[in-house]
Parts: sequence; C-alpha cells; structure tokens
Amino acid sequence: MSEAAARRPLRVATVGYAFMGRAHSQGWRGAPRFFDLPRDPVMQVLVGRSPERAAHAADTLGWAEVETDWRRVVERDDIDLIDICTPGDTHAAIATAALEAGKHVLVEKPMANTLAEAEQMAAAAAAAAERGVLSMVGFTYRRVPAVSLARQLVAEGRIGEVRQVRCQYLQDWLADESTPGSWRTDKEKAGSGALGDIGAHIVDLTHFITGQRVAGVSGRLDTLVTERPVAESFAGLSGKGGTEREPVTVDDVALFTGELAGGAPAIFEATRFAWGRKNAMRIEVNGSAGALAFDFEDMNVLNYYDAREPARTGGFRRIIVTEADHPYIEGWWPPGHGLGYEHGFVHQVVDLVRAIDAGEQPTPSFDDGLAVQRVLDAVERSAGRRSEFTEIPEHGRPSDVSATAPAGHDVPAAAGQS
Repeated sequence: MSEAAARRPLRVATVGYAFMGRAHSQGWRGAPRFFDLPRDPVMQVLVGRSPERAAHAADTLGWAEVETDWRRVVERDDIDLIDICTPGDTHAAIATAALEAGKHVLVEKPMANTLAEAEQMAAAAAAAAERGVLSMVGFTYRRVPAVSLARQLVAEGRIGEVRQVRCQYLQDWLADESTPGSWRTDKEKAGSGALGDIGAHIVDLTHFITGQRVAGVSGRLDTLVTERPVAESFAGLSGKGGTEREPVTVDDVALFTGELAGGAPAIFEATRFAWGRKNAMRIEVNGSAGALAFDFEDMNVLNYYDAREPARTGGFRRIIVTEADHPYIEGWWPPGHGLGYEHGFVHQVVDLVRAIDAGEQPTPSFDDGLAVQRVLDAVERSAGRRSEFTEIPEHGRPSDVSATAPAGHDVPAAAGQS
C-alpha cells in the first residue's frame, strides 16, 4: 500500500458557497496538491439554500455532493469537519451543533455577531477539546508569509520592545452610494459593518504579530450612507440595484484607539469608503530597536527597519518574502515568484489538517476569536458613550504567543452564503 493510500481521509463539509465558500474550497482543493499532509482532505459535501445553485457551485468547486440542510450534515457519520462560510448570524448555531456532534470546526471571521454568541462558541470549543474535537477561526491573513515573518521577527526581538502599533484596513466598494445593500449592510445578518468585517482582521493581526492583546479602546462608528438600493443581484462585493431602497443598519467607518496589554498605544481605522483603496490592509509596529511595516496591496513584501544600524546606511529594508526558508514558501515557487490572496486559504488548510492529525489546538483558536470579539464589543460600547475609554479586563494573551512559525437564537436549517 502506498503512503498516500495509507493516510486517513479528513472528510469535509462546507456550509456556504459564495465569496468565502469559494475561497475555502480553493484551500481544500489546493493544500494536498502542494503540501505534504498527514491526512487527505476529501471535499465531501457543499451546503447551500438553493439546490440548483449549490449543485452548480459543487460541480465548479469540486465538491462530491450537495445538501440544503446543515443539520443533516452535522448528524452524518461520514463527515469529520464542518467549515462554516455563512453570514455571522448563523455561526454560533452551526459551530455549537457541530462541536457537540463530534465534528472539528473551521469558522470564518468574525467568529460571531455578538459577544454572547462568541462566549457560547468558546465554551463549546473548550468542552469539545476535552474529547479531542478541535476548532479554529479563519483569520486567514495570519497565513500571508510576510505577516508570519513579521511575527517571527517580533518574537525574536528584532525590533525590541513593542512601543506603538498603527493599523488600517481601507476598501472602497461601498464608497459609491449607488452600490446596493447586501447582507453585509444588515446588522441582523452581519453583526456590524466595517468594524467586524475588516476591523476584526487588523485587531487579530495586532494580537498575532505583537503577541499582546488589546486591553482597552476608545472608539467611534459612523454610517455615512443610511439607505441603499435593494440588490437585484450580488456577487462577491459588487451587485446591481433596483429602484427600491433599504436602510443601512451597520457602520461604514470604524475608528478607534487602543492600549495593548503591555501598555503600548495602538490606532485602528477600518473603512469601506476609501476611494481607490481596494484592499489596503496595513500594519506598522514600532519598537525600541526598529520597526516593521506591511501592506496587503504589496503582500509579498515586508519592510523592516533596524534602528541599530548606522544612520549612514540605515533605512527600511524591503524583504521580498519568497525565499525557501520563509514561512509556507516550501510548497510553492522559486524566489521572486509571488503568491496571492488565495494562497492564505491553502496555508490555513495545511495548518489545520496538521494540527488535527497531531491532536494539537490549531490557531487562531476560538479563544483567540473571542478575544477579537471582546475588542469589537468594547468599540461598540465606547462609541455609544461618546468614545469613552472602555477596558477589556479579560484581554489575557494570545493562545500561541510562543510560536515563531507559522448562542443562541434559532436559525434556518439552510444557512446563507458568505
């Protein structure tokens, strides 16, 4: 028997087949083709509300079969892992049911729509872990090689003590007032707007790169366009609107300052109104001995400043993160041949499958997801009190700080797509 034949399968069901469902499918399909995995992912079931659309998506993306009721999938004995790619209002119900049924879980960010739901999910994950059932949150930007390298350099002390953090996540897909609404502009489905959709990413990256959690915030949230056309069609982040209009019930812009557990100040900006900025996720970390800067729109590059170098030859060093000894690059191309957005989803699957096989907690854990949710909740509470500073007493430390490499309400059985 060949080594490949001897490996146990990991039978996967994904709930949702739109933007994130497609991206996750790419990860499941690509990971075993480019990386040596201890178990073979099997793309068994794709779950969606519409049998016809789900069948078309399954055929396109490579899933073996289709189901319209996630509850039936959770009960099946031939499924090992549930991958949740739906709007946030269904995350808690699906994840909790799956964990209780003994299924490993991968859930898209943000982990939930509310702090109460995130706490419920974290409790379910802790109970499941005692039975060997594992869970992970899909903060995929952690798996960008340049981001993972930044974390390594901070952990190695290459910039000294973290003194200040600046983060932005800038998009422009809602800057045009004629862009129709979608589930992402509906608080009942999305939980929040720019804050949870993209602000969650830069909070998690701050936790991940610095090894410290945000301990308190002062925030402001603004809705710049209060009504949008009702969508006649919508795919990804664009659609076509009709003549009817609907209210926007989430924030368009989130601005907040924060304090890390070690006392360093941090500033965050998340907006979907930044004309010309398509996916500008930026983080700069200043330390006592240097600095790091990353911009996703130049995602294969990490800028590193070493303050200990002589001023005569000093300056930011532009590191092209494509060398064989850089994080994740061993599975890809020769130096200088860059990676793209979709590769993070492949790396996510690689890390998850390896952790499950080893019986180790994958990261980011549900506890890490809960930590981000606490920050989002604190920003909302602060914004409701005219930006009053709001402490997060349960901030703790990220669950994987030592690494140097990489509720509740009833929901429909056929969950939506993300």
